[in-house]
Amino acid sequence: MKQTNKRHILVRYAIVVGIMLAFSAMIVWDLFKTTVVHAAEWNNKAEAVLTYPVPIEPERGKLLADNGTVLAANLQFYVPRIDWFTEGIKEDTLMKDIGPLCDSLAAFDSTKTATQWRQQILQDRKQILDAAKTVGPDGKKGRMNRAYKLFSRMLTHNEYERVRRFPFLRRPKNKNGFYYEKHNRRIKPYGNMAGRSIGNVGQDSTSSSIHGRSGLEMALDSLLYGKPGEAQSIQLTNSIVKAESIPAVKGYDITTTINVQLQDIVENELSNMCAQTGARWGTCVLMEVATGDIKAISNLEWSDDAGAYVEGRNHAVLGYEPGSVVKTISMMVALEDGIISNIDEPIATGRSWSYAGGNPITDHPGGDTRTPRQIIEMSSNIGMAKLIVRKYGDNPPGFRQRLEEMGFFEPFNLGIAGETTPWFQDAKIAYGGRVTLSRQAFGYGSRIPPLCTLAMYNAIANDGKYVRPRLFKKLSRAGEPDSIIPVTYIRKQVCSPENARKLRIMLHDVVWGSHGTARQSVRDDKVEIAGKTGTAFTTTGGQYGSQKRLAFCGFFPYDKPKYSCIVLMLGANVGAGASSGMVVRNVARKMYARGLLGDTPDYVTEKSEDNKPYPTLFASMGDNTANNIKRGLGIQTSHHYARPKRTEQGVPNVVGLNVREAIKMLEDAGLIVHFTGSGMVTGQDLAAGSRYSRGQRINLRLRNS
Repeated sequence: MKQTNKRHILVRYAIVVGIMLAFSAMIVWDLFKTTVVHAAEWNNKAEAVLTYPVPIEPERGKLLADNGTVLAANLQFYVPRIDWFTEGIKEDTLMKDIGPLCDSLAAFDSTKTATQWRQQILQDRKQILDAAKTVGPDGKKGRMNRAYKLFSRMLTHNEYERVRRFPFLRRPKNKNGFYYEKHNRRIKPYGNMAGRSIGNVGQDSTSSSIHGRSGLEMALDSLLYGKPGEAQSIQLTNSIVKAESIPAVKGYDITTTINVQLQDIVENELSNMCAQTGARWGTCVLMEVATGDIKAISNLEWSDDAGAYVEGRNHAVLGYEPGSVVKTISMMVALEDGIISNIDEPIATGRSWSYAGGNPITDHPGGDTRTPRQIIEMSSNIGMAKLIVRKYGDNPPGFRQRLEEMGFFEPFNLGIAGETTPWFQDAKIAYGGRVTLSRQAFGYGSRIPPLCTLAMYNAIANDGKYVRPRLFKKLSRAGEPDSIIPVTYIRKQVCSPENARKLRIMLHDVVWGSHGTARQSVRDDKVEIAGKTGTAFTTTGGQYGSQKRLAFCGFFPYDKPKYSCIVLMLGANVGAGASSGMVVRNVARKMYARGLLGDTPDYVTEKSEDNKPYPTLFASMGDNTANNIKRGLGIQTSHHYARPKRTEQGVPNVVGLNVREAIKMLEDAGLIVHFTGSGMVTGQDLAAGSRYSRGQRINLRLRNS
């Protein structure tokens, strides 16, 4: 029996050993095949993996203001972390350095004292180490948190360099566990300024690359993005590193036409007016007449979530029924086509006019006759419709064709996503074309982007030169210009200089005429503005509703126009002149107050009692500053004014300031400023510190000495 059991055991043992030897032989055989028989094949596979190109993301180019100021740029940020499980961290070393470390952290981030920093670091470290030792119900140990974040926010490069030199953290990495994560972020130093036009970036849906999602960031993405590079893996003795084989090419830096100072003025004035009038949204574009450079563009919409006006859709490039601002363009056609030549010729209008079976067209107030000047000044629908149907009544589509010949429907290719071109309703005679034509003449039956209207008004201010609006003007790399985008023209002359002069007279009447629709709101004694109001009702389901879009488009200064501007607002609780027109007026006044319209400087030369000229320093300054200027300029006699004492509440004290400083300070406080004389402010009729209401008038007295 014992012999039999022994034999069975030996048999089983032999079977097990045989199986093990068989598996060993198979392993040895596979090893032999891999290292000898198929060695070349596996070496090729390993080499293919190592040499597989890894893309290198290029640095995205910057978007710059007209003077080179950064509007959007990529910056690197750092997230400092500590791996508390690093074997090289010694308890005695940590306790020795934690005091100086926490002193440095408290000096760097004052939200916590050095004691609080010490308590937090030691407490968090203990929790992480203890959690890793805890055994759960499933028998597994707790999760090891090896990525302790030192700060709740990301650090800039300079901040990171400062932190990494703190005690304990400057020790070798294997002795302190300190490391960092690096992130690229697209930063806008000026926040949402012109944010919709500048646009945003985001990760591409099919790759990890960052591309433009809206605005200039999207339209110019191919230029801003650059060209990806390639890197290959290289096997070293104890590691694999990546070596650059094809360098990435940085994207272009693009210089826009945006002026930061003007953008600030436009956004503030549009925001203030939207808030005062309860508008749902508003858009404003400020353009340089000679070049077509868009110096400022703002789009604000009310957000219930934010409880404030925020940068919204770019309404400046979207089409809307324009209302009466289009009458100026219709009048341009009438002048160019010879329908009229004498702008003082009486036109029979009447108080109501039925045409081609359509609903009667009416004017408020009506009159028996209107001259072309009065048609624009008083915004006569009847007068404008009668002029256009004189020539195009038998060919209604011809009016649109004429505008097309003038370049009105050509795209600007600004680089703004969503840009549209004007649209006119089909005016074929068989489909009521005559009625449609009569309405298109004064702003209905069409959808026109505000920027297209502005470009035509800009041409009027520019003696008929129809310059193409532009939003960027230069491409650069490594600080060196690569391409200059020149000023271009949609039409060298959209109208004759003489007809442009006549149109400027008509637009001047709108603001300065005795019956002008903008005379009460836009007229200003410091900046002479010319322009046109416009009102159009919104539509719902093909029917006109009660809510209005209110527009004003014009240019300033009238005698030598430098800037053109359009404002369109939806749902303001006052008229076009008192809403959109006031924005243009306030923008112009702020520009005047800051010396941006080429006004008289604060340093002038007068004559003393003996008729000898002497300079007067029209600037508020202390005695030391004034004496330094007098010595530097070689001035023997001068006047200067001490800076006024600041008032904490009530009307600001502006006595002693120059007129620009005074206007800015008072208008920022909500006062309407009027002044007499020239020079420095020597008196104000509302006492400094007294109570006042926003919109109240204040009169200033100015003197030169």
